[in-house]
Amino acid sequence: MATVINRVPDSVSTPPPANDADDGYRPTADEPFMSLKQQAYFRKKLLRWKDAILLEAQSTLSQLQVDSLREADLTDRASSETDWSIELRTRDRQRKLVAKIDAAIRRIDEGEYGFCEVSGEPISLGRLEARPIATMTVEAQERHERNEKVSRED
Repeated sequence: MATVINRVPDSVSTPPPANDADDGYRPTADEPFMSLKQQAYFRKKLLRWKDAILLEAQSTLSQLQVDSLREADLTDRASSETDWSIELRTRDRQRKLVAKIDAAIRRIDEGEYGFCEVSGEPISLGRLEARPIATMTVEAQERHERNEKVSRED
């Protein structure tokens, strides 16, 4: 019988929603951009996201230690190996995501968070809410992707 692997929940692939335990604060355009309150909000959001990823990674590690590939049937073993390969690739993507989260936290510490690394303009709160690791405005990201596509076609 093939081992069933827990797939990565959406909450790990994307930033977690605001927690009910939070004070209900959500950044708005009516306040100074990247005020201390906004910085604290995004730091908390990034740390919760990172914790969720690390918890899921620990769960995967525990599952790997418990479920070794002992299936007698070659088809079942191949299926299990494929499942684990997919799971480990997912974990590798999550590891890279943790590095991006750490970089975003560093940018908060350095006072650079929320500003486009290309233009220096503020990144919209909506974009940061959806993708708190964003380093470029939507416009700069689109230009970057267009340039990347053009250079790949050459």
